[in-house]
Amino acid sequence: MKVSLNWLKQYVEITESKEEVSNILTNIGLEVEGMESYENIKGSLKGLVVGEVLACQKHPGADKLSVATIDIANGTPLQIVCGAPNIATGQKVVVATIGTILNPNQGEPFKIKKGKIRGEESFGMICAEDEIGLGTSHDGIMVLDSSAETGQPANEYFASQIVSDIVYEIGLTPNRSDATGHLGTAFDLAAALKTNYKSQGDFKKPSVENFKVDCTELKMKVSIKNQAACPRYSGLCIKGVQIMDSPIWMQNCLKAIGIEPKNNIVDITNFVLHELGQPLHAFDYDQIVDKHVIVKNLADKTKFTTLDEVERSLSSEDLMICNGKGEPMCLAGVFGGLQSGVNENTTNIFLESAFFDATSVRRSSMRHLLRTDSATRFEKGTDPNGTLYALKRAALLIKEFGGGDIASEIIDIYPSPIKRVQVLVQYQKVTDLIGANIPKEEIKKILGLLDMNIIEENIDSILIDIPTNKVDVTRDADVIEEILRIYGYNKIETPTIVNSVLSFAPYPNPFKVKNLIADLLTSSGFNEMMATSMTRSSYYQNHLPQEDKTLVYVNNTSNQHLDLMRPKMLFSGLEAIIHNQNRQQNNLKLYEFGKTYFKKSIDSEGIMDYFEQHHLTIFLTGQRNPENWLNYKGPKVNFYTLKAYVEHIMTRIGILPNAVQCTPINDDTFTYGLKYHRGKQNIVSFGRINGNITHGLGVKQEVFYADFDFDTILIILEKHKLKYHPMSKFPSVRRDLALVLNKNINYNQILEVAVKTGGKQLRETNLFDVYENEEHVGKGKKSCSVSFIFQDDNKTLKDKEIDKLMSKLIANFENKLNALIRK
Repeated sequence: MKVSLNWLKQYVEITESKEEVSNILTNIGLEVEGMESYENIKGSLKGLVVGEVLACQKHPGADKLSVATIDIANGTPLQIVCGAPNIATGQKVVVATIGTILNPNQGEPFKIKKGKIRGEESFGMICAEDEIGLGTSHDGIMVLDSSAETGQPANEYFASQIVSDIVYEIGLTPNRSDATGHLGTAFDLAAALKTNYKSQGDFKKPSVENFKVDCTELKMKVSIKNQAACPRYSGLCIKGVQIMDSPIWMQNCLKAIGIEPKNNIVDITNFVLHELGQPLHAFDYDQIVDKHVIVKNLADKTKFTTLDEVERSLSSEDLMICNGKGEPMCLAGVFGGLQSGVNENTTNIFLESAFFDATSVRRSSMRHLLRTDSATRFEKGTDPNGTLYALKRAALLIKEFGGGDIASEIIDIYPSPIKRVQVLVQYQKVTDLIGANIPKEEIKKILGLLDMNIIEENIDSILIDIPTNKVDVTRDADVIEEILRIYGYNKIETPTIVNSVLSFAPYPNPFKVKNLIADLLTSSGFNEMMATSMTRSSYYQNHLPQEDKTLVYVNNTSNQHLDLMRPKMLFSGLEAIIHNQNRQQNNLKLYEFGKTYFKKSIDSEGIMDYFEQHHLTIFLTGQRNPENWLNYKGPKVNFYTLKAYVEHIMTRIGILPNAVQCTPINDDTFTYGLKYHRGKQNIVSFGRINGNITHGLGVKQEVFYADFDFDTILIILEKHKLKYHPMSKFPSVRRDLALVLNKNINYNQILEVAVKTGGKQLRETNLFDVYENEEHVGKGKKSCSVSFIFQDDNKTLKDKEIDKLMSKLIANFENKLNALIRK
């Protein structure tokens, strides 16, 4: 939100510097994110002076040019070549000296330099009004009154026409509905100045005491069909207005905050909006059919053309301002219609000042992508009891700067008035929450400055009421925050002694486990990604169908495509891969910690509840290693690349892959893959992503994906106890076996038999070769070469002991896997 310092000074006495005001605003919760200067005349006429034409002769080499001698009271008259037809001896003119930067109405700024024009030297420029931003005429040079003082700086001569301002960019938080206009900001600023600063901070609210109804010639009926979306609707009629430019001071106020003036009526409604934070709308009274305003919802797909000449298809949830025939005139609280707005032919107006439901306005605004100043005010929550003041303020300004008479009584439909909330505040709680003992009188003074009236008071507490423009202040903690804002955060001293500290860290600490894994992956060349928790339901409809009742849908009005809380993190990673591939980044190693969301039944009656699950996902695609001169491209990543990283992670956190079960995956997500698990506890599923999914999304190469169930990992680690063993002093022994097996036997089955047979003395098992040849090993067979490492912590194993273990292994391989031993 942009706030003008000059505008603030209309309501509060400010003697502090612009930097001090910026700090004060930030300290009271209106954080200043930026500060810039505004000039209604760019450059503020710097470098321009008043000059007198001492002599003027025709240019010897050009009929349309003149050579003038100009006195600027610096001791040496200037020779300037001028092309204006109206230059004459004795005139007072505006002169741009060498080095001056001119900012014309049209074109880019330019610097005045010494020049030679058709052989005659020129030491400056005599200016027309459009060349210095003081008008639009370019018919000739600007001739000043003869009383102008020669040599006087132009910015002094035109001081009354030059406006310089400081504009603050405030990051207004959603809870500050009371500060959506300059008056609310000035009110807070005045409270802070009176409490903490040297300035008196006297607050002046514009008076509407002179408001009166001049006649009742214009009639208007108002009907509200949706009271929930429009709790209050106020309006009045004004006749005989003249559409013209608004006053210069008002135009400067609007220009300073980035609003281009249009005409007096539109400018006044914009001015009051940014002054009070209360949106208004002016209708052309004569365009309202049957002189009847109806506030209601219309049927789905009703067509409506807005002021920007765009035809929009309405939703049945959009609140509309309609005429007597039910035809839409305005999207309530958001944007006006093309046909009913004020134009140059308007003479009578109907002025609206309403209180619309914040949710209704925001949804309509987001649905139609209309982020107007009006909508942003309503969605934060305007003051329901401020509509009449805003209406009177605007009506008086229209009478003053547009003529006309107030031609109707005020219409005010407010069936259920919203009252000020009452809150009981304990003095001790103020001390406890703030951490400092603020005197009771100081607390009451601050509350008074914030328009919080004391209803009851005793030695321990006060009962106060809250202004209705402070939508977010409903509890004692909120009131205490208001007190602290004005009292000053910087006045609270940091405690030097901490009496006690209670700390509880869960085991295992999820953050430490995450950091351990993140450090490992990052050091292995991975990049961490972070995606939104919302995804497209179309992914699951088109590529990976899910049981619909388990999905968590959201009504996302800001981005209707993201309508589902992600049940898997798969598509988040694929979107990141697509984004990178579209920018020629094809070799990717990504990981993400995040959550998935789903519904599941919680009882026998099928009642569903919402659940979240923490995951770690890994994505690999492209080349395994970066290009280099030794190995131009190198091998691509494959399933075993991913498997190595998965097992490395598991080993690093203390879950050994050979201590869990390994099962081939049967999942539409993968073309092939494995999962490590402990019974029903799934630790990780990994493999190559189904090509139908990647190709359907436009991914150009294979993608390998691992999905760790982080919640299961924490459960396992909770029971996991680290044990330290000294390294064995005794040597290890290796034996190899070549097993001829059926092709459907996998290594996991071999490993399972070996672990159960070898006992504690079998330390390692490794598959180091697979050979398939029907002629040598038989049809449907394969030869698996497996190594076994034996070791004992207490003695050196003898050949007889090792041979005995190998005999057991051979017997079990033959009995359980129908293996043949190759010699």
